[in-house]
Amino acid sequence: MNRILLLFLFSFCCFGYSQNKVADLKVQGNKKLKSAFVKKISNIKPGVVLDSAVIEEDIKLLKRLPSIAHAYYQVFPAEGTNEYNVFYNIEENFTIIPSVNVYTTNDDEFAYRLGLYEFNFLGQNITFGGFYQKDIYSSYAVNFRAPYLFSRSFGLALNYQNLTTQEPIFFDRRSADYKYNNESYEALGLFQLNFSNRFEFGINYFTEDYSYKSGATSPNIPQDLRVHKLLYKLIYEYNNLNYDYQYVEGFRSILNFQYVTTRDNSLPEFLIGWNDLLYYKRFGKKGNWANRLRLGMATNNKTPFAPFSVDNNVNLRGVGNTIDRGTAAIVLNSEYRYTLFEKKWFSLQGNAFIDAGTWRNPGGTFSDFSDSENLRVYPGLGLRFIHKKIFNAIFRIDYGVGITPDATRGLVFGIGQYF
Repeated sequence: MNRILLLFLFSFCCFGYSQNKVADLKVQGNKKLKSAFVKKISNIKPGVVLDSAVIEEDIKLLKRLPSIAHAYYQVFPAEGTNEYNVFYNIEENFTIIPSVNVYTTNDDEFAYRLGLYEFNFLGQNITFGGFYQKDIYSSYAVNFRAPYLFSRSFGLALNYQNLTTQEPIFFDRRSADYKYNNESYEALGLFQLNFSNRFEFGINYFTEDYSYKSGATSPNIPQDLRVHKLLYKLIYEYNNLNYDYQYVEGFRSILNFQYVTTRDNSLPEFLIGWNDLLYYKRFGKKGNWANRLRLGMATNNKTPFAPFSVDNNVNLRGVGNTIDRGTAAIVLNSEYRYTLFEKKWFSLQGNAFIDAGTWRNPGGTFSDFSDSENLRVYPGLGLRFIHKKIFNAIFRIDYGVGITPDATRGLVFGIGQYF
């Protein structure tokens, strides 16, 4: 009888507490980030029921923002009422960030990209900036991304890019080098369905220009080609990652699907899609295991301009700058990060990794995945120099060594984790 009475009293108290209301949401510790912005994207608002699960979800969202290094909450009774004040305490990141990517191989290839981005433009968590790239030729881009421009759920992204590189083209077991230019204009609508699920959808108008430089030729392969294209894009992301400064735990999936149209028969329209599956696991206080599996497939046209590339700075550290192409790809990146030294604002991580990938040849079959000529494996070691109070202030150095036939080796420098 006493147990039944205690259970009844406990249930009554829990019910009463669950109906407590929020008097006000107050934001503390922020300087550049606008309090009005934090309140706009938070589900806790004056008048709603006080719910710790909702608060925890808000805090998890805030810790994902580039402008915030860390966030936590406090709850206090509001004076003279039966309601409660909720305090969101913010530790801000420094958000005007230069970006540097440098990559080289034992073939003396050298390329770099320098950029500058503001990740908290106008105090509204808007990303605005651009980059300059030197990879034999000069390239540049300007990017604007405001995921919460209109509300917690709706935003906008605008991008301009003028990218020029030297691209190898592979056909009939021969290759040629082309000067490749891609000038594009892109507009995307951003939609946040809920805490874990978001969508991007939009259009990209671009012009591709190929100019023959050297190597093999064929009457079936044009030496000069300029074509206008229209790209329709859809991105779906599921994100259940939880951040604690440089440590990450959880699962994330990013699906990117594109439909490209053109009026030029030499570069036919095609479909392309890839899914990045990312899994992070904490081990003790200092260890972090990180994994990325990319599964990609495109229309299997027999063309030397296949969309999936094997590249040093994208998928295999140490492999070189665009050494092969395919119409489908399977790439696995796995690394173990361990904190070697840490202070209040600085952390040094060591990193052991293995990158592996295989490709389907243009016009080929799925058996190409098991072809030893298409399989590449690159283990390696690296270091991460991390400033914990500056967004993405992670300077990385990786050295990858190929262990498959005819492999290369090389250094990859950059800002931010590789994935």
